[in-house]
Amino acid sequence: MSQLTPMQTSRRPIIIQRAMLLLVGLAVLLAPIPAFHTPRTRNITIDVSQFEFSPSRLTVNRGDTVQVTLAASDVVHGFFLDGYEIDFRVEPGISQQFTFLADRSGKFRYRCSVACGPLHPFMVGELVVGPNEPVWRASALAVVAVAAMLFSVRKRRSA
Repeated sequence: MSQLTPMQTSRRPIIIQRAMLLLVGLAVLLAPIPAFHTPRTRNITIDVSQFEFSPSRLTVNRGDTVQVTLAASDVVHGFFLDGYEIDFRVEPGISQQFTFLADRSGKFRYRCSVACGPLHPFMVGELVVGPNEPVWRASALAVVAVAAMLFSVRKRRSA
């Protein structure tokens, strides 16, 4: 059995630390993220007027049932939700209601589908169906990267 040299002995903790950081990073990337919520019904009212949706951003969780009430206050408008192919027309004073299941994660644009004036092309909103796993994973990987950098800097200063 051979003896380890002093250099080999001093490198062993560094190799072990790097291997552990690599394993933690892989665990962050590959581990499934548990659901943070139970699906529920969301009641949302969207007021439509020239040239805006209010609210212009909707946030729901994947699996939620979304009940939307559209109300126009000035002229005839449309509501088209990309990715879900939902298309409704709403007239002033007459509300439209529809329900859908938010079964796809991501960001989806909704827009007016009836020409309602000169700024019609800019009448858009956004539906966000989350939770947003990439953000959580990126944040966790950033923490692992900072920890690795701090270990590396600490080891170089002590050497």
